[in-house]
Formats: sequence, C-alpha cells, structure tokens
Amino acid sequence: MPALTRPKAIVAGVALLVAGAVAGGLLAGRGDWTEACATGANGVIECAAGERPDAPEAAGELLDGSRYDLASARGKVVVVNFWGSWCSPCRAEAKELEQTYQATKASGVEFLGINNRDDRDAAIAFERGRVTYPSLFDPANRLGLDFDIPPGATPSTVVLDREGRIALVIRRSVLASELTPLVQKVAAENG
Repeated sequence: MPALTRPKAIVAGVALLVAGAVAGGLLAGRGDWTEACATGANGVIECAAGERPDAPEAAGELLDGSRYDLASARGKVVVVNFWGSWCSPCRAEAKELEQTYQATKASGVEFLGINNRDDRDAAIAFERGRVTYPSLFDPANRLGLDFDIPPGATPSTVVLDREGRIALVIRRSVLASELTPLVQKVAAENG
C-alpha cells in the first residue's frame, strides 16, 4: 500500500475528525442545545422561555401495554423521568417524584416515566406501589438519547413547559423539596 502524501494525510485526518465529531454528536443525543441554557450550581440546567428547544417526539408502549404519545400532553407541563429497576438511586427517588406529582397535578402537570435498559417484568414490579403515573418502556434507551440523556445518567428528569419545550434538565436523582418548586415555577408561566 503506498504511503500517503502530506496533503492526503491532512485530508484524511480532517475527515476522521469530522466523522468523530458527527458520531459523538449522534451518540450524545440531540447535540449542544444546552449551550443556550444555564447550568446552576446545583447542576440543574434551566432554559429561559425564549431559549427553550422543542422536546423530541416521544411515543411508544407503556408498561401496562397501552400506547402513549407525548404530543397528547401539549398544553400541560410534563415531568419526564428516566429510570430503571436496576438503578438504586431510582428506588430512593421514586417516592420523591410521586410526592411532587401529587403536589402539582392539580396545576395541569403530568408525569411520565421512561424506563430504560430494563426487563419489562422487573420494571412493572419496581413501579408497583411506588408511582401512580405511567411509564414508557424503552429498553434500548432511544428516547433517552433523543432527550440528550446518556445511558450513564439514570436517573434524570426533564421538565417540559406547556408548549412542549424543554424548560429544565436534572441529570441526577432529585428530592421533592427541590423538584416541586421548580415544577411549580414552570406551571405558573403563561404559555
């Protein structure tokens, strides 16, 4: 095989860098939309109303076998939580999420769990008695990647405003004392 000339080597190197950047962007999820948002000291990514990106489409089969489409929740604030039965922080967080759900649902807030990288039976057993809101079954974590939630960031919570835009992202477990006021703030906004 002939050696590459210097210009060809440079072109080949640039092509590899571009390919790596594209692949990295695809693997990381939706890209760098978070640059338009601010990350607070507590790690909460908050997006100002004028800077919020549209949430990706999310539809599929719920753990109970029925169908769900996130588009049907337009006009409501939606709290989306990514979890797995294998995730010990998710176990502690479940009661906190349920507490926030009960405290905010009268304000037009819905909760949606997205179970990832899991076995359906284990997910159903985990959910039983812990939460009363539905969960999509996403064993391949495709929805997580669409929401820019990498596989290692479970649990994570995303709050969508009434227009279906991403208002905040928390890539860690959360307590009701922290989440409830954040959700109430988004729910109080005029769409």
